[in-house]
Amino acid sequence: MTARVLPFVLLLLAGCTTSPPSNVNNICEIFEEKSGWYGDAHDAKKEWGSPIPVMMAIMHQESRFVAKAKPPRKKIFGFIPGPRPSDAYGYSQAKKSTWKDYKRGGGNYGADRDDFGDAIDFIGWYNEQSKKRSGISKRDTYGLYLAYHEGHGGYNRRTYKSKKWLTDVARKVERRAGSYQQQLSTCEKDLEKGGWFFGW
Repeated sequence: MTARVLPFVLLLLAGCTTSPPSNVNNICEIFEEKSGWYGDAHDAKKEWGSPIPVMMAIMHQESRFVAKAKPPRKKIFGFIPGPRPSDAYGYSQAKKSTWKDYKRGGGNYGADRDDFGDAIDFIGWYNEQSKKRSGISKRDTYGLYLAYHEGHGGYNRRTYKSKKWLTDVARKVERRAGSYQQQLSTCEKDLEKGGWFFGW
């Protein structure tokens, strides 16, 4: 009996795993496909004042919307899997220590890093801290991503100045936020009208 039930249980568990959106490059298609995500993003914007396209562009860069994303392992001798470079995890790739600060500072004590609603709220919260600690506008995607990657201390010390690869990535995130903004302007009214369907 147990042997026959186990595959069914595993199938159910697999079905519970949230897959990334089919087209991560179109914010309208993301929200149309993922029920509840627009409502979660809207709530984060309302709570922290961070534009939805900015938060979503940061998440795209960090995880491509993969719920259980982890940094790739380092290679030993070029081919042996080694340790991961950090304990970053989930949609936002938040580290455990930063997530702990968020749960306390954001008042979201039951938050999980592999929950989209919690992760988008975390990004909004972090952008709020970037404004307070580093004076970065909540619409400055470039600066916000640099602070997100380097931490506020690193950003304030301008550690990114010696990392051209990072500033290039930040520009890419900035461009994606602009693209997301243009896309969202064409569908947000419909998303708001369908709020009951999207779970908010």
